[in-house]
Amino acid sequence: MEYSVFVVEDDESIRGLYELAFQDKFDCKSFVTAESMFVALNKQIPDIIILDLMLPGMDGLSALTMLKQDARTRDIPVIIASAKGDESVKVRGLDAGADDYIAKPFGMLELIARVKANLRKAGLKKTEEELIECGEVKINNAEHVVYVNNNAVSLTLKEYNLLSLLVKNADCVVTREKILAEVWDYEFVGETRTLDMHIKSLRSKLAEYSDRQSILTIRGVGYKYIKA
Repeated sequence: MEYSVFVVEDDESIRGLYELAFQDKFDCKSFVTAESMFVALNKQIPDIIILDLMLPGMDGLSALTMLKQDARTRDIPVIIASAKGDESVKVRGLDAGADDYIAKPFGMLELIARVKANLRKAGLKKTEEELIECGEVKINNAEHVVYVNNNAVSLTLKEYNLLSLLVKNADCVVTREKILAEVWDYEFVGETRTLDMHIKSLRSKLAEYSDRQSILTIRGVGYKYIKA
């Protein structure tokens, strides 16, 4: 499988080295500025990004922050490659969401090894997220289908997202505020029956294939999914 790599580097000679190193096994696209990378992201989402810190226009840390705030790009592994090798800069990059950091100058064999390692980690994470199993419930994100005791359950998009959020936080209370923010994308502004109605419908659909009540109401706080 050929992986796609976006490289953001303003030094032409270093961009050439990247392209040479990746030419056999990776589809490599290089950019002089972060702004040009973001334009390209509208057409293609790469498997991994290598990002310089010192760039003309938008700097690397600002670009990293934007990548991690965007739902389309936040899960893309990002390796910061920079001549700034001091610990404080490295910590800032990792705190901002970078998956790895490599200081210039670096060997291309080391770079490729780090790229492969981050792609493996990202692949494992993706596999884990594609299938979520919790007691009687299986959520297959690849097929966007929910199974209860191996029976497919027909859910609306909001019901699907609601159940996914509760199951991911199984045995923990998820507040109404958090549910509304993540499933409905708006802040909690007082009493609303929308969430309660969806919970009632979700319970009813799950009950068709299960005798147990797995979604508990935590009065005045939110809801909790019980594993068993």
